[in-house]
Amino acid sequence: MIKIDIVKKIGGRYGNFELNVNTAFHLNTVTEVSGPSGIGKTTLLKILAGLTLPDAGTVMVENDIWFDKGKNFSKKVQHRHVGFVFQDYALFPNMTVKAHLKYGTDDLAYIDYLLEMGEMKHLENRFPKQLSGGQQQRLGILRALSTKPRLLLLDEPFAALDAALKSRLTNRLRVLFAEQQTTVILISHQENELGVDNMHIYNL
Repeated sequence: MIKIDIVKKIGGRYGNFELNVNTAFHLNTVTEVSGPSGIGKTTLLKILAGLTLPDAGTVMVENDIWFDKGKNFSKKVQHRHVGFVFQDYALFPNMTVKAHLKYGTDDLAYIDYLLEMGEMKHLENRFPKQLSGGQQQRLGILRALSTKPRLLLLDEPFAALDAALKSRLTNRLRVLFAEQQTTVILISHQENELGVDNMHIYNL
């Protein structure tokens, strides 16, 4: 169980306000975070990843403390074993598609598996500027998967994909998540975009 009880002052389309989250996310499941734009959904993912620190509260994963304001402790990002797919992709401009995946793993067979899953094998030597928006988005997903994260955070990860490609990719992702027992927290404006059984919903 991921237990989060935090307060964070943020600014958004609704002006300055406090993000208050006190909830628990089940492990080895997919949870969809919903709510209007600017309400703090992306901030919540960044807090889980350790990229943004709350002003108060705690984050616990099972019995492991990830953040405790009272103890002035925040577990390092690289020790959380989290994969993050950003809205803006956050790709490395000087790295090819394959180099992005090699940055996360030395397992060449797994890299080839990911490239095939994302239908990007023929693009492995291209740089981000040579890719379309949808191809960049797929690369962002594959890069996040390359480390086999225990927790995968997805911030509107399929917005640039056409319906047919998205359907093929989400089918493959569901299989991979089950095999790797990945906990997934997803921001999406489309209900159950991954098409999983027993989808959990958290409304901000």
